[in-house]
Amino acid sequence: MDYPEAIAYLDQHIAHGIKPGLERMEALLEDMGRPDQGYPLIHVAGTNGKTSTSRFATLLLVAHGLNAGTYISPHLQKVEERLSINGRFATEEEFALAVSDVAAFADLRVRAGADPNTYFELTTAAAFAFFADQAVNAAVLEVGLGGRLDATNVVDAEVCVLTSIGIEHTEYLGEDVATIAGEKLAIAGPNSILVTGPLPDAALEVAYTRSKDLGIHHRHYGKDFSVLDAERGVGGWMVSIAGAEETYEDLFLPLHGRYQLVNLANAVAASEALLGRKLDEDAVREAVAAATVPGRMEVLGKHPQIMLDGAHNADGVVALAESLEEEYPTTRWQLVLGVMGDKNVEAMVDSLRPLISGVITTAPHSERAVSPSDLAKRVRDLVDVPVLEAEGVDLAIDMARAEAGPAGAVLVAGSLYLVGEARELLTSDA
Repeated sequence: MDYPEAIAYLDQHIAHGIKPGLERMEALLEDMGRPDQGYPLIHVAGTNGKTSTSRFATLLLVAHGLNAGTYISPHLQKVEERLSINGRFATEEEFALAVSDVAAFADLRVRAGADPNTYFELTTAAAFAFFADQAVNAAVLEVGLGGRLDATNVVDAEVCVLTSIGIEHTEYLGEDVATIAGEKLAIAGPNSILVTGPLPDAALEVAYTRSKDLGIHHRHYGKDFSVLDAERGVGGWMVSIAGAEETYEDLFLPLHGRYQLVNLANAVAASEALLGRKLDEDAVREAVAAATVPGRMEVLGKHPQIMLDGAHNADGVVALAESLEEEYPTTRWQLVLGVMGDKNVEAMVDSLRPLISGVITTAPHSERAVSPSDLAKRVRDLVDVPVLEAEGVDLAIDMARAEAGPAGAVLVAGSLYLVGEARELLTSDA
């Protein structure tokens, strides 16, 4: 199976949709010989911050001499971005090989009458096949949806991280913070250390109860580890992180967004827990300086400035708006907005409203995307700035550039699918 064939094979399984549950995944991995076992794992759940925390933790492990694999979702531009080794994305050839390994067993199961695996289950299994082929001695695994019934929850991870909690995916996870927290915290097992970021009281109580019932150690942000001094500089932040084992001073994180400092603290605490000791300060400094998080307050254009951010829920947009107010206090943005049908558009727009001078609605290539016209109708009821419509992401960016002018600024936000398409266009132009 070559790369186009691997992509086509996965696409054939999109129609199976989302099917929470572990039975299909367990059966597939058993047939494959359990490539998910034999190395320590950091398992990362949360409403926001999962990918950043996962990427930071990987860099920290690599800086300490480990051959570390990473699995994230969704991808921005190409599906092989979900799989990486030592911070490097899988190549097309490596990805095709991993999918081929999975397909051989998945197809045998279907021919024997088993329920077909979903797209996400297949990519998750491909990550484990990739890790086995790369002979990793550690891996960082990002949860796809929730935790308890997510396909990644077939593992018994040494460290389980809950980055944050907000109201999301209520049709699968529940209507309130405590219920959602319970679903996400179900990744923690009797052999794990639990690391939690800043949580609302209702979620923190669930975390305390979970760790007590399992008899496991719980490290919580603000109590056992935290962000200390942080100063914004040119192109990033100078920060000191108090880990659970040691304090790491004068780290330079070359990213926008104060919220990334919390993600970094989560990653430091998780890495300390996995290694069972304090980290080497020089290694931490090296790892932090190398950090990149595509699609998160990422600047990819000048004259006008163009920023991409994958915030796609109410809490994520609040964090984005606070960061923009802090780092760009006088800037007003032309907002290119595209969202999926299950998102709280009103809450998202309300957070960004003081920062925008205009909106161009569009839709990424997804059946779940709200049409530009329907989105524009909703947005016009919420703002008192011009709202335009664009049928394609390329046209939306061109319109935003024209509206902003060379001295202005464009913000692309509302969906990871939107940011992925925009990033493909902007990096191709570059």
